[in-house]
Amino acid sequence: MKFKKVRGGIIGCGDVTEVKSGPAFQKVENSELVAVMRRTGELAKDYAERHGVAKWYDDADALIHDPDVDAVYIATPPGSHREYTLKAAKAGKPVYVEKPMARNWAECNEMVQACQQAKVPLFVAYYRRAQPKFVKIKELLENNEIGAIRFASTTQYQKAAENVTNSETLPWRLQPELSGGGLFFDLASHTLDILDFLLGPIKKVQGIASNQAGHYQAEDIVTGNYFFESGVHGVGNWCFSAYDHKDINEIVG
Repeated sequence: MKFKKVRGGIIGCGDVTEVKSGPAFQKVENSELVAVMRRTGELAKDYAERHGVAKWYDDADALIHDPDVDAVYIATPPGSHREYTLKAAKAGKPVYVEKPMARNWAECNEMVQACQQAKVPLFVAYYRRAQPKFVKIKELLENNEIGAIRFASTTQYQKAAENVTNSETLPWRLQPELSGGGLFFDLASHTLDILDFLLGPIKKVQGIASNQAGHYQAEDIVTGNYFFESGVHGVGNWCFSAYDHKDINEIVG
C-alpha cells in the first residue's frame, strides 16, 4: 500500500491534537490533514477552521468512508479505540491510534488481528522513539558506552490532582470504563515503550496495583518488575497520590 501523499483524517480532535499531533500532519513531507471528526459538530467545525482542514464531521463512519481520507488517526479515549480501529480496517484504511492502544490485552489483540486480516498497517502513537535524545541514548547503549547493561529502574510519582475527589469532574483518564485504568495506563505506557525500544522486548512481567488514597476507583499505585529477552532486569514504581513530583529513569551497566 503506497501513497504519493498520505491524506489523514482524525477521529477525536481534542487537546492532544491541538499543538502536537494535529499540526504535524500538515508539516510532515507528503502528508496532509484533510478531515476531522468530533461528536460535537460545532467543535469539529471550529477545529477545522482554526487548523485549515477542509472537512469536518460529527460522525466517525462518515470520516472513515470518505474517499479523500487515506489513513485514520484515532485520538479518542481508549474505550473507543477498538471500535474505530475495526471499522477503519474493514474500510481498508491504515490506522494510527493514540496510546494507550486500548483498555486491555484482548482489545489490543483484536485490533492487531483485524488489521492483519485487512492487510493494513496499525501504528500506536509512541512518538518518543524518534526523538533525538532517545535515538542518542540507544546509540550509546549499542556502542557499549556503559558496558553490559544490568538493570533499568523507573520511579515516577506525583501529587493527586485537585479535581480527582469529585466524581462529577473526574477526568476520563481516571475512569476505567473509558481509559482501562488510572494514570499508570496513560503515563507509564510511554516509559515501558521506550524501555522496550532501548533494551529489547520485555519477556516477562509481574506486579501489583492498588488504590491507596481512595480518591477514585482506578489504581493509584503500581509496582512491578520485568525481564527483558536480552537478560536485563527492570523494576518500576509509580504512585499518583504522593507528596511531590518526580520522574526518574536509570539504566545501569
